[in-house]
Amino acid sequence: MPRWVIDAPKLLEFDGAAALRVRVVSGSVAVLASAGPPSVDVESLSGQPLLVSHEAGILTVTYEDLTWDGVLGWLRPQRHTVDVTITVPAGCPVQLGVVNASAMVSGITASVSVRSVNGGLILDGVRGPVDAKTVSGDVETRGLDGSLTFNAVSGGLTLAGGTLQALDARTAAGKVTADVDLDSGGSLRVNTVSGEVAIRLPASASADVDLRSGSGRVRSGFDALTASGPGSVAGTLGSGGARISVSTLSAPVSLLQRGGPGPAGGAR
Repeated sequence: MPRWVIDAPKLLEFDGAAALRVRVVSGSVAVLASAGPPSVDVESLSGQPLLVSHEAGILTVTYEDLTWDGVLGWLRPQRHTVDVTITVPAGCPVQLGVVNASAMVSGITASVSVRSVNGGLILDGVRGPVDAKTVSGDVETRGLDGSLTFNAVSGGLTLAGGTLQALDARTAAGKVTADVDLDSGGSLRVNTVSGEVAIRLPASASADVDLRSGSGRVRSGFDALTASGPGSVAGTLGSGGARISVSTLSAPVSLLQRGGPGPAGGAR
């Protein structure tokens, strides 16, 4: 198995990549889709050497004792820092695990799985299914087309642009903000404890809507939605078909109309 121990800045190129697996502690990671040969460009590093391997088309970038399921075990103080840029084909599935590192994934059209403790993650132009789990790290997407599953403790989620087939977001205290289009027949489901939820959709959106908050204010910028009880707003936009469900224990919920009036109706 081709294997490299990287203890200084170095550029490696490969003849192909069927899958990418990355686990780092702190610093920064950029995973970029490219039509050129796959590469790993270690721009700077300190602490423990980085390990790079390429076996059966699987490109792995990690540390000796840092595994995909063991990221949380590296919460103890560390001095292992790396700044690395990795290029792979757009259709290459990506697994990415970080502790405190900031990370960006851009242009990937295959599945993306990410795990983060405190590091922030940006997904730019990703068009495959995404599974993101964080403790306190925030996730931001730009032009996401596809589906996203998001689970966090206090991490927040921001979605800007793109068309969602499905969103399933769960966070205790993180804020969820989405300014997106919803695919016909798609679903958007958000559950929080104290995290505020704000969603903006085009005026032409068609969906069955159910918005609920135990003690927060629920507001809507769509006239077709009305208060259906204490702390709840519901109704059908357009011809329906898609499904929007938001539930929080104590946070405010807003559903806005893009280019339209601000929130008008409210349950509280």
